[in-house]
This record gives sequence, structure tokens and C-alpha cells, in this order.
Amino acid sequence: MASYGAYAAIAAVAFGAAFAGVSAMATSAVFGGREQGGFDALNHSRELVALGSEKQCARYTGLPARWRDDGKAGMVHLHGGEFVFGSRLGYEDERPAGDGKTRVGGFWIDQTDVTNAQFAAFVKATGYVSDSERQGGAVAFHEPTREEMNARDLAWWTWLKGAAWNHPAGPGSNLDGRMNQPVTMVTQADALAYARWLGRDLPTEAEWEYAGKAGHDGADLDTAPRDDHGKPAANYWQGVFPVLNTNEDGHAGLAPVGCYAANDFRLYDMIGNAWEWTKDPYSGPHQSHTNGDTAAVAPLSRRHDTPMVIKGGSFLCSRDYCVRYRAASREQQEADLPAGHIGFRTILRDGA
Repeated sequence: MASYGAYAAIAAVAFGAAFAGVSAMATSAVFGGREQGGFDALNHSRELVALGSEKQCARYTGLPARWRDDGKAGMVHLHGGEFVFGSRLGYEDERPAGDGKTRVGGFWIDQTDVTNAQFAAFVKATGYVSDSERQGGAVAFHEPTREEMNARDLAWWTWLKGAAWNHPAGPGSNLDGRMNQPVTMVTQADALAYARWLGRDLPTEAEWEYAGKAGHDGADLDTAPRDDHGKPAANYWQGVFPVLNTNEDGHAGLAPVGCYAANDFRLYDMIGNAWEWTKDPYSGPHQSHTNGDTAAVAPLSRRHDTPMVIKGGSFLCSRDYCVRYRAASREQQEADLPAGHIGFRTILRDGA
């Protein structure tokens, strides 16, 4: 096991090699605000979620306009099309098959991650009990001490007893001041239950990536997201993971949804803040890059469930550790394992 003092140097070498030749700066092509073909005329008469700045996200209630009156409240329509599925610049498990050209059909998709306010409305209406409540806890992140880092691997993960989507810091905590944040500590089954309540589904990995790339295909998609002024354009980790977060992006942990500019399909936080569940089982090679298996800290009595694909990265992704603040990035998470850095958004396919 690497000592605490050597960790940053080892990580920097490993992850720098994985992304050699990729620029560290993104351009406005990723968050440029230009209308792209996938964002079509069905959106023009709709009241879209107005976010994209710290001031706007701070005052957002977490419920889009006409919530529950409009079956597509808070969603935009993408007419579908062809795109390159995967990346040749990231990890091996992201490599496209053949030329990578993949076609998806049209669908409606949430502009933001499902918020605590939205999930709370679902629970109130249905009496739903989440998996984290049934399991008696969830995986949570904390910044480890020097002693913890030297004592065990993955020292930043812990199984927090009593933690759940509505008690994110454990027993006694609540959602005060967090209703506009992504709901986390939910399993894939929890996400599907919410989606089906609204007559929707979770996106496939391809549908999610099509939405995340927003009509773009180039090396800029594989760089750390920054705006034209060089400032972080998403909520991810700046500094040395997991011991020093400079908070250059303005958020040490989860941020409210929509604090950063939308992509060109008018979707917020497709990169960073919280990973997002898809409906696809994970397949393909999985790199041994110490990304941190959250199952390692779950109770030993817990059975291992099917690994599913999660997309988009989270507030914990950094240049020297995860490097998954990118649309093509993919990771696996056991379907029934709730964690504090994983949320979701829903879709409604055309003709559904």
C-alpha cells in the first residue's frame, strides 16, 4: 500500500499516462450554448428550467414549473440521431466498437438530475421505502486523515449506518437546505421506481451519452470541463484527491442542480456533481486504476448484485484519481448499493 505522502505522486503518474496528449482545457464547444440538431422544435413553446448560475441554482426549489401538472415538466426533447459512442482518448473500457457510430431514437430527458424535492414528492405520494432505508445505511465519502490513508485502502469510503436519501449525513440529518440537490443514496431499483411512477424509464448508456455529448465529437469532450475564462464548468474535484480539495468550482461536495451552464441540449450537470444510473448492465474491460469500489466497505453480509453502468462522473472525480468528468466515461456500480455520489435522471422515449 502506498503511504499517504507518496499517494499524490503515484496517482498523478498513473492518470497522466492514461490521458497523455489530451489538452487540460475545454473550449466553449462543450458548454457553448449553441443550438444543436438534437434539441428540436418540440421545446420551443415549453417553459424550460432556468438555471446555469450560482444565483439561479441557489434559489431553485428543486421542482420545475408545472411539476405534476405537465407530464414532461422539467424535460427537453431530443429527436435522436447518430453519434460516436465511446472515446479513443480515455480508458480502455471506453473504446468505441468499430467506428463507434451508434444511432438512438428520440426521447424526452430531464434537464437536471432528479432532486431531493422531486423524490420526496414521489415518496409522499406512494409511501415508497428506499433500499438505503431497508439496508440500514449507505456508502458515504469523507476526507480521510493521514492515519486512515496509511491504515487501509479506499480510506475515503465508509459504510454510514442510518444514512439514506433523506438522511444523507446519517441519523439525525435531514434535507434542510438540500431540496435542490440531486437525490443520492438511491439504488437503481429506487431510480426505476421513481421513473415508472411518472411513466418514464432510465436511459440506456447510449442514450445517456448521446445526450451528454450534445452534438459534439472531438478531443474537447475528454478534457477537464472549464469555461472560456478557465474556471471549472462543472462540480468536480480540484486538488489532490482525497486529501486536498481547493474548491475552485465553489462546491466542496454535492452542489444544487444547475449551478453551471447547460450543454448544447439544454441539459445541466451531465458532467460532475453526481454519477447517474443507467438501465444497462456493465460489460467490457474494467481498468485496475484504483477508482475505488464502494462495495469494499459495505457490510459483509450483503449479497453482491449485478454491476450496472453509471455515467458522467461526480464531485469526487479529479485529474489525479478518477478522470471521469467526461461524457464518454463509464463506471460500474452494484445495482442495489446506495452511495452518496450517485443519482439519476429519467427519460421518456418517443412512442412510449
